[in-house]
Amino acid sequence: MASKETILTADGLKKLQEELAQRKGEIREEIVERLKEARAQGDLSENSEYDQAKEDQGKNEGRILELEQMIKTATIIDDSASKAAGIVSLGSTVLLKDVETGDEETYTIVGTTEADPFENRISNESPVGAAILGRKVHDVVITKTPVGELSYEIVEIK
Repeated sequence: MASKETILTADGLKKLQEELAQRKGEIREEIVERLKEARAQGDLSENSEYDQAKEDQGKNEGRILELEQMIKTATIIDDSASKAAGIVSLGSTVLLKDVETGDEETYTIVGTTEADPFENRISNESPVGAAILGRKVHDVVITKTPVGELSYEIVEIK
């Protein structure tokens, strides 16, 4: 079965690589140490520290496999041509103005792996992200969101 491509910015790839190194290094070592300490207590049949460490080990190893797969299948976004043409693309940072309220908000368009709405990093597959891809400054887009239809004007593309 073919692996799904992971679309990342260069910064997103770096963060995944750093997390992978941390999980293979200090986090793995800390879990091994906790397992040693729990084993030293003797009977493991009702040892909650041992059970928790084993569970944490499984989660950590699962995340390591996930990170390795994402890194292996990563496609790094090169938005230089789109930036030069003034077109919104993956990796673009876009200033949007709500047509109704006049409120402005800045978003960076990223792949789903890097999306974090709390940091204004929205997925290219989100309603707003999908609506503004391929658009230019002064274009007005209408997008359906969970709170209803919203209209945005693209004010600036970086």
